[in-house]
Amino acid sequence: MKNPPESESTTTSTNGVQIRQSRRLPDFLQSVNLKYVKLGYHYLITHLLTLCFVPLMAFVIFQASQLHPNDIHQLWLHLQYNLVSVIICSVFLVFGATVYIMTRPRSVFLVDYACYKPPSKLQVKFQQFMEHSKLTGDFDGSSLEFQRKILERSGLGEETYVPEAMHHVPPRPSIAAAREEAQQVMFGALDTLFANTSIKSKDIGILVVNCSLFNPTPSLSAMIVNKYKLRGNIRTFNLGGMGCSAGVIAVDLAKDMLQVHRNTYAVVVSTENITQNWYFGNKKSMLIPNCLFRVGGSAVLLSNKAKDKRRAKYKLVHVVRTHKGADDKAFKCVYQEQDDAGKTGVSLSKELMAIAGGALKTNITTLGPLVLPISEQLLFFSTLVAKKLFNAKVKPYIPDFKLAFDHFCIHAGGRAVIDELEKNLQLLPIHVEASRMTLHRFGNTSSSSIWYELAYTEAKGRVRRGNRVWQIAFGSGFKCNSAIWEALRHVKPSASNPWDDCIDRYPVQMVM
Repeated sequence: MKNPPESESTTTSTNGVQIRQSRRLPDFLQSVNLKYVKLGYHYLITHLLTLCFVPLMAFVIFQASQLHPNDIHQLWLHLQYNLVSVIICSVFLVFGATVYIMTRPRSVFLVDYACYKPPSKLQVKFQQFMEHSKLTGDFDGSSLEFQRKILERSGLGEETYVPEAMHHVPPRPSIAAAREEAQQVMFGALDTLFANTSIKSKDIGILVVNCSLFNPTPSLSAMIVNKYKLRGNIRTFNLGGMGCSAGVIAVDLAKDMLQVHRNTYAVVVSTENITQNWYFGNKKSMLIPNCLFRVGGSAVLLSNKAKDKRRAKYKLVHVVRTHKGADDKAFKCVYQEQDDAGKTGVSLSKELMAIAGGALKTNITTLGPLVLPISEQLLFFSTLVAKKLFNAKVKPYIPDFKLAFDHFCIHAGGRAVIDELEKNLQLLPIHVEASRMTLHRFGNTSSSSIWYELAYTEAKGRVRRGNRVWQIAFGSGFKCNSAIWEALRHVKPSASNPWDDCIDRYPVQMVM
């Protein structure tokens, strides 16, 4: 926001409030009272239909109260002699109501979710990370220094987790170790979820698992079916290679399945596998994931049963997905490949942030009309018309998404991602607190990071009935996906919340 233009007149300060000593009329646009005018405007426009409907209803009630008993008797006689018309109208009303009830989208409720918290023995401090990297003998001096600088600027803390195989010197990546990591994360989250919800395995009709870089045979979803002895006709899906935004994609797929299959539960498991995807080369763009990605995973229980609304935490309101894969630069900005020495890793393009910004712009352009108050949409549209039709030098109006959402869960992909969204969406520090603290405590846990952020917000006791939560994630392809949830009650943290033992220490002061 620009500062108000300076005036030749002097200013004094009283209790921190500036008072301009000038004979000129005050600049209304710069007045601190303008915020109340704007709030009133938003209220007026948002409730315009209601405000118009109330006088109309009052007029109808007033007219009805003036009817004489004879008038009511004549109306009744008229209906008696037109019985056929009454029956036809009734049939149409019943038919229309039936069609509406049968075809309307089924509500999807989030009963509960759980995030995996690895054992403390898997924590890695910066010094330990650098020592192990040096002892492997795979990195030259330039690569080691590059990783040190990335770590210092990453926003990660000293308590993030790497898999067991990476704690050995030299590291021991293998399929067996990768399976072990996947099982620990997925089963750990699911055990907590099942314990908190008392859900029975035979009641689960849909299972969606997403993991971008580790897709063995049998699949990860098959591992879960085998472990928990899920029923034979369960619909299972395994999403691979879809990056950090795949958690929202998995929720969207589960939502669509719940529209088709009645009276059932869907479980969504989101994770990423580090063991077999650590890069042991010296290409700078492929070293960044080593410094950011850490062990983590989540399990979410969704339901389309009306009776679950009483115990559910949230209701799914919208899912908006944006895919920029048709553009070659977007397609290759997060790309798994081999370097010149034949070592495999994931390369991050220098254009990543610009591409993410374009994807975000497209996503929120689609999302805005669904969630923003009418007043914000009118302001945006009016400035757009003024600019296009009248060639006016008007800056585009940036909608205030703080009017649409109470909590923001921005994918903890890195400090730069959070900084850019905070700036571009004009958010306050408290709006990105959950994302920054999740990055600090757990690192980039890929598609599950948005659930650690929601768990943080719950642990702080901030989620109240009616609050709206915006989960937004970015992923390879390139994709930007949003999920909107509405709290059905004052949400308290579930048992085994990953922040249980440390929430009192947060938020921590971040070193910029």
